[in-house]
This record gives sequence, C-alpha cells and structure tokens, in this order.
Amino acid sequence: MEKVVWGIIGCGDVAEVKSGPAFQKIANSELLAVMRRNANKAKDFAERHQVPFWYDSVENLLENPEINTVYIATPPSSHLEITLKAIEAEKHVYLEKPMALSAEEAETILKALEKSTTKLTVAHYRRKLPAFLKVGELLERQVIGQIRFAEIKILQPPKSSLIADSEDNWRIKPSISGGGYFHDLAPHQLDLMISFFGEINDFRGFSSNQQNLYKADDIINGIISFKSGVQFSGLWCFNISEKDKKDQCIIYGSKGSISFSFFGDKVSINSQTGKEVLHFDTIPHIQQPMIQAAVEYFLGKANNPCSAEDGLSVMKVIDRFCNKF
Repeated sequence: MEKVVWGIIGCGDVAEVKSGPAFQKIANSELLAVMRRNANKAKDFAERHQVPFWYDSVENLLENPEINTVYIATPPSSHLEITLKAIEAEKHVYLEKPMALSAEEAETILKALEKSTTKLTVAHYRRKLPAFLKVGELLERQVIGQIRFAEIKILQPPKSSLIADSEDNWRIKPSISGGGYFHDLAPHQLDLMISFFGEINDFRGFSSNQQNLYKADDIINGIISFKSGVQFSGLWCFNISEKDKKDQCIIYGSKGSISFSFFGDKVSINSQTGKEVLHFDTIPHIQQPMIQAAVEYFLGKANNPCSAEDGLSVMKVIDRFCNKF
C-alpha cells in the first residue's frame, strides 16, 4: 500500500472540523468518498470539502475498490456492525471512540481482527496532542519523582460546552451511545491514564442518575489500581451548577505535581525547582496528529498508535465504572 485512500462513514459534526479535513492534508493520504444515510447531507459534505464521491449506504462505499481504509465516525451503536463489514471487505479501520457500546462488543471486534489482515486504530487522538505528549515526557523523566496517584474531576452543568452538539442529542441515549455524557468524554481521559501508567491491576466504580433528566447516569465515580503501583480516582458529574464546573487532572509524585485541563492549552508543573506553566497552540483539526500516526501505521512505517486491545481496556473500565459487570 503506497497511499491510504479513505472513505468516511458518518460525515457528521465530528468529521466537519475535528477530523475530516486532516485526511486531505496528510502526505500519502487521500479522502475519496464520504457516506451518510441522509443523501442530501452526504452530497453537501462532499461538495463543500471537494470529495469526489458520496454515498448513502455503508455497503456501497465499501464496494469501492479504490478505498482501502475507512474512518468510522458514526455513533457507537453502529460501530460493531460497520467495523465487522469493513473487516470482511478487507479495509483498514480508524474507529471513533468509544470503541463500541460495551466491552463485549469490543471483544467481538478484536476476535474478528485476529482472523483477518485488517489493521485497526482507535481514535483516542489526545495521545498525540503536544500537551499530553509533554505530560508523558515529564513523567518519563521523573520531573515530579515517583508517581503516587492521579485524580480527574470533570464537573459540568447539565448543558456543558464540552459536549458536542447533535441534532437529536444521541449522547444521552444509552441505546445509541452506551451511556451518557460520561461515555462521550471519559474514553479519552481514561485512555490517557492507561497510556501514562500502564497495565491495570484492578478497578471499581459507582454510578447513578441523580437528576433524572434522561435515562443515562449523570454521576460516575471510579478508582483504578495500576500494576506499576500508581493509584487513580476519577469523578465525572454532569449535574452541578455553572459556577462549580471543573475540567482538571492532577498527577502527584514524590517530588511535586503536574496539572492540566483536557480541553485547555496549558500544563502546570509544581516541582522541586519551582512552578512552571507550559502553553500549547491550538491545532485547527485536532485529530490530525493521530490520523498522521494512523496513516504511517497503515502504510507499515510505524507501530499502531492505539490498538484494539487499548480500546478494549478502556471499554472494560467504562463498563465497570457504570456497574455493567
């Protein structure tokens, strides 16, 4: 394979800015077609982004012999079905998070991959953003000494600016998203913790629906014990007042701490040498660094930036935190 020729399945809001344009800006990458069940919207996306072909069915896109890789950007409820079809069609896959509706579905995808030649990367794109790469580097250099524990607090009002808008607000419909807003935000955050601290030893969680505005749980509280000895606690609450909202992660070490926002542009370091704040530029198409890494992987020039096994690990934590097993 000398070039990654893409077809986007689900050219909605996420593909509009976060990811879609990046496929056309990366070397050895070409966006050939897009698909959406609404034919008019698929055609509109294709015309506005200068994409040669558009479809209103998954099957028709997968039948295009020029396409060798697909980006699955549909809601999680269709990830399993579409991914299995892509594997059968021998297309490589860049799969949006969360990987599936559940860990059980993620395991089904993993088993299908093991019997195929398909390569799959999960779109946990924060792994490749400069701020979080820097955090990983600081931890590796032991700037704050031996890591003791990390904590995440995502506290948001019922209407949060952190949540992408959608026409029918499918993110709070468990049958489509797997849960609520937690399932939309937490995969990235949990994936970063796993990428920083390694294999998990044990994990526990609690969740409930306190405000009953929708069917999904709106408060999730979980802990993780990593085999490295690092401990983790996280709280995601989507029913607090606007003035109390918070988006913060703090990692504590034996010689200091590192703090950052998942949606901000700075990393703060409090070490034995003093306090320092690092600032990072905003990336126009935020998934571009991850898509670049995926392209290199699909072309056989680099390792997988986020494997199906990594995605399954995140899904297991999500399910346990939400009392699904």
